[in-house]
Amino acid sequence: MPYYVYIIQSELDGTYYIGSTQGLDERIQRHNEGRSKYSRAKAPWKLVYYEEHPSRSAAMKRENRIKRQKRTGFIEKLVKTFQTSFGSG
Repeated sequence: MPYYVYIIQSELDGTYYIGSTQGLDERIQRHNEGRSKYSRAKAPWKLVYYEEHPSRSAAMKRENRIKRQKRTGFIEKLVKTFQTSFGSG
């Protein structure tokens, strides 16, 4: 089963949260139900980006690479490219 790196955006204040998971839909639901302590204060969240990886290790490495980018512009560029590719931007 694949693993995913995802970016969600707070509908409350526009901030981003970056994570990885094996069950993408379930994980987003957990964020929106307030069952994730790091993201509960800024719910509701919307999924704005994801990418699939063959292993947990690969997904975690990619998640960490994205998190090391301190520029919000880097994340916004990923999101914009993703939305353009899927016709939702």
